[in-house]
Amino acid sequence: MNGVQHILKMEKDHILKEIKRTAQENRDKPLGLVRFKKETGISQEDWCGKYWTKWSEALIEAGYKPNPFTPPHDKGWLINQLILCIRELRRFPTTAELMLKRFRDEEFPSHITFRKRFGNKAKLVQTVINFCINKKELSDVLEICRSTRVSQDSENLETSVKESNVQYGFVYLTKSGRFYKIGKADLVEKRNYEIGLKLPEEPELIHKIKTDDPFGVEAYWHKRFEVKRKKGEWFELGSKDVQAFKGWKKIA
Repeated sequence: MNGVQHILKMEKDHILKEIKRTAQENRDKPLGLVRFKKETGISQEDWCGKYWTKWSEALIEAGYKPNPFTPPHDKGWLINQLILCIRELRRFPTTAELMLKRFRDEEFPSHITFRKRFGNKAKLVQTVINFCINKKELSDVLEICRSTRVSQDSENLETSVKESNVQYGFVYLTKSGRFYKIGKADLVEKRNYEIGLKLPEEPELIHKIKTDDPFGVEAYWHKRFEVKRKKGEWFELGSKDVQAFKGWKKIA
C-alpha cells in the first residue's frame, strides 16, 4: 500500500468510525447528512465520489440500514409539531428555540421549513390561531398565540417594509487564547478589530454565518454552549464544538 492509499484508507476509516460513534450517541440510529456534518464537520464533499456515491452506501458499510426516505411534511403535521413545542415551552417559540429543538430532536422540522411553508413569524402565529379556532382541546394554545400576536404588531409593520429586501447580518466565532467569542455584527472584520483593541493579543476570526436572523442564530449558539460559557459571550470550546459551528454557512 503506497502513501496515498494509506492516507485515503485512514480518512475512510475515520468517517466510518464517526458514523458509528454518532449513531451510538443517537440511540443507535445513524444521522442524516445535515446533522452528521454539524456534529463532525465532515461534509458530503469529503466522501462523495471518493469512497461512496451515496450516503446510504456509507451507512451500509458502517453496518447500518439506510435512513428511510422522508417525504415533504404537510402543513397539518407541521402545525401539530409546533403546537407540541408551544405546550412544552408555554409560549410561542423564538427562532433560537426552534433551532435548539431541531438540534435535540432530528425529527422535529427546522425553522427554515416553517418559514418556507408559512412565512414570517407573524404569519406563522396567525396560521396556528386559525388552526386552533373552534377546537376546545386547543384553547390553551389559542390563548398563548393570541397573546403573542399582540406583540407581533411591530414585526408585521417592519416585515411589510423589508419583505422585498431581506437584511442580512453575521454571527461570528473568534478566538483569543483558549477562549472563543460568539457574537453578531454587520461588519465582522471591523468588529473583530474592535475586539482586538481591548485584548493583549490579536483575536483570530474562525468563522462567520450569514443570516437574516442574527439575533436568533446568536441566541441558538449561546444556548447550545451554555454549559461552556465563561463570561459574557466568551466560551471554552472543544474542537468538535468549533467544527459544528463551522459547518453552518448560511441561514435564511
